[in-house]
Amino acid sequence: MENLCFWSIIKNTTITFFNARIVPRVIWKNKMLEMLHYHMNFSIKKAVVLLSGGIDSSTTAAIAKHEGYEVYALSFDYNQRHKIELEAAKKVALSLKVKKHLVIKFDLREIGGSALTSEIEVPKDRKALSVMRNESKETPHMTHHGSRITNIPVTYVPARNTIFLSFALGWAETLKAENIFIGANAVDYSGYPDCRPEYLKAFEKMASLATKASVEGKIRFSIEAPLLHLTKAEIIKKGTELGLDYSLTWSCYDPQKNRNTLSVKDREALSVMRNELKAKNKDASRITHYASRITHHASRITHYGYVPCGRCDSCIFRAKGFKEAGIKDI
Repeated sequence: MENLCFWSIIKNTTITFFNARIVPRVIWKNKMLEMLHYHMNFSIKKAVVLLSGGIDSSTTAAIAKHEGYEVYALSFDYNQRHKIELEAAKKVALSLKVKKHLVIKFDLREIGGSALTSEIEVPKDRKALSVMRNESKETPHMTHHGSRITNIPVTYVPARNTIFLSFALGWAETLKAENIFIGANAVDYSGYPDCRPEYLKAFEKMASLATKASVEGKIRFSIEAPLLHLTKAEIIKKGTELGLDYSLTWSCYDPQKNRNTLSVKDREALSVMRNELKAKNKDASRITHYASRITHHASRITHYGYVPCGRCDSCIFRAKGFKEAGIKDI
């Protein structure tokens, strides 16, 4: 269809020039180059990629780039607790040389309902069934309400992926980009309902009903989730093969401002230990040892000036992924 349109333009232009008996070589050459440039731009593979700055979205962007897409990266400043991830997204976008990186700002704290958009405490040290791997690499067992049997953590942001994908769909329609990439994963994940394959298929179907371009038959949108059935270790290995620099990425849901600042819990624990040792007239070196032990987790400060907590779901999955991949997390 595009080729026919292109050659139709060339034919009509040729007839117009000859009928007017105006065929200067330089004008004809410039016109042909203009038409060729138009056709080449129209036929370039474009993709909108949701880019949070984390491992999954960054790897997804690297995959899209590797597959020959002209990448339009889309990030969101929704007043999230871990807003530092936007700095990571900018670094990743630059390293991948994306065509354009767009950051859209809105405030989901006005809605709340999540530890990431309110003062609700971020869950830490969740084990076993709470933070789980879907070993079968298939959709987890669901209740008749469509929610997971295990509790969905409070880090779930209400309808977040639906909101993000809707923005991506609007941009994709404007760009005439058929493909929208998202780093959704249904293996090493916290059980968010909007990361499941059936959800992505449903959104893709909705896209064909809700856009002018689809209704007119010009574009059939496709939601691409290349990491959907990969473990975190497999994702990290894939990104490493593609040359992605994971030191640019950020994962933690509850970043700490700097390495020297202890949490209230750690300060209280240190104070108790200090008082106990003083009461027993013990060597102060034990206090120093304890202080260094509880602050050890903060030694991995990033160039963003923040320290990952090391205990939220996202930190746990990141650490497990690098360990299983046999790759050092810098």
